[in-house]
Amino acid sequence: MQKNTENLLPADIESVLSQNSPLLPSRELLSYVKHCFNLGSKYLEAIKGESMPLYIIDSSILRERADKFKKSFTKAFTDTAFYFAVKSNNHPDVARTLLQSGFGLDVSSGLELQMALDLGARDIVFSGPGKTKAELQMAVTNSDRVTILIDSFGELAKLQEIAAANNRVMRAGVRLTTGQETLWRKFGITLNDLPLFYEKAIDCVNIRFCGLQFHMSWNLTPDAQCNFIEMLGRTLASLPESHRKSIEFIDIGGGYWPSQGEWLQPAGTREGQLRMVVGRKAGRPTDHYRLPAAGVDEFAAQLSQAINRHIFAVIKCRICFEPGRWICHDAMHLLMSVADKKADDMIITDAGTNAIGWERFETDYFPVLNLTSPSLDERACNILGSLCTPHDVWGYTYWGESIKDGDILMIPSQGAYTFSLRQNFIKPLPPVVVL
Repeated sequence: MQKNTENLLPADIESVLSQNSPLLPSRELLSYVKHCFNLGSKYLEAIKGESMPLYIIDSSILRERADKFKKSFTKAFTDTAFYFAVKSNNHPDVARTLLQSGFGLDVSSGLELQMALDLGARDIVFSGPGKTKAELQMAVTNSDRVTILIDSFGELAKLQEIAAANNRVMRAGVRLTTGQETLWRKFGITLNDLPLFYEKAIDCVNIRFCGLQFHMSWNLTPDAQCNFIEMLGRTLASLPESHRKSIEFIDIGGGYWPSQGEWLQPAGTREGQLRMVVGRKAGRPTDHYRLPAAGVDEFAAQLSQAINRHIFAVIKCRICFEPGRWICHDAMHLLMSVADKKADDMIITDAGTNAIGWERFETDYFPVLNLTSPSLDERACNILGSLCTPHDVWGYTYWGESIKDGDILMIPSQGAYTFSLRQNFIKPLPPVVVL
């Protein structure tokens, strides 16, 4: 998310002002809207008779994205494994489709682990801080299907105790923190602690310690991942040869941003937030901004170059990936209808933003498409939900000829970190239709 300008010192404000967010190119936006309208007409035909609001999962998009991601990285690496990050979208049919596409599953809780097991997943990685004894027990019970990514020295000891009590040997790696000076240090151990962790793990006879994992989030480019790979390579080179030989895999996590980048409302930009701090409007509703993102082929090329140079020069191992957002972002959409046109510049929909779990559209921009009256013209109008809160916002414009009671609207590309975050707040949650 963007930096909160309300807490900036004067010197910081000057720095923020110099970091302008580029405008979203109108040609690119128009092409995306046209594509989504084409999808919307297909969806309306498929869901005749369904009541609004509802989610649509387009399984064909999931399969296409999974295939594209795998092809990009298998061109760059000879030994790979791919795991869908379930936290990004925890609908079982999303995971089921990706299992059919040859992915394993990356889970972060006992709840997600149980779903993965129920779906018949045979290759599961279990990461995340603060795993409970019950969650570790579930993983140990299914040690033929689960690899645990240990998060701390304390978790290492707990896992050894549980594995020994069950007379099992648990396959495991350790997560490495990538943010020693931030709250990201809640995840994993530091690179400096890796030699000591190895020494402790050697004494854990019921744990087969054989891998490393790290995760960088919000990856608009591969730069942060490549920088950490360089640091990891230096650390690996300093380890005893016996330790290096035990490494069978390095999991470089996920966080890959879809190639269209991050689209922002004026209030989602640094300069827009600053304007609000000083009491001015953040910008016009039709001003849309974009933080550009690298394509997946560029990620594969740069990560391959970094790993060949810094990791494979020291050890040879499998490289694992945990994409979530990149896979499911465009594969789920939210449809709703206009419940009340209160004014020419304000309509209320029958869906509330509890369906996506957070006040996303105050800062993030996604086009609101009027599928009943489609048009490639964008018109200013406050598109609001029916929750009893003024933060229940879908957008400040819509694409269409006009808008009236009963019109069906679509918010496209709501597959990542929305459905999983939905809340039982005031309004019922929309049902899901799987295509």
